[in-house]
Amino acid sequence: MISGLAYAMGAPGQGGGGAQGGGDLHFIILMVAIFAIFYFLMIRPQQKKQKEVKEMLNNLGHGDQIVTTGGIHGKITGITEQIVTLEIAEKTRIKISRSAIAGITQKAAQE
Repeated sequence: MISGLAYAMGAPGQGGGGAQGGGDLHFIILMVAIFAIFYFLMIRPQQKKQKEVKEMLNNLGHGDQIVTTGGIHGKITGITEQIVTLEIAEKTRIKISRSAIAGITQKAAQE
């Protein structure tokens, strides 16, 4: 009875330790599966969102109505590579960084 229990537990010298190499393979497969889950649920959507934001910032133009990350709404009156000039009220203009733009609320009418 005791020798049967020792065999089932894989005691050294009893010949029960043959499945040890399979544990390493299962561990590697599990790690690959976890990485794949993180990639498809977290990394890939974030990269897609960053690409959309970059495209939106590149497509800004005069007359677009935007909102900043600070919640300021305004109309683009001037634009350079890094700075955007907003008109937030009549004859009231501010300069902000392009990266501070959260979104476009209304595109300017195309001519």
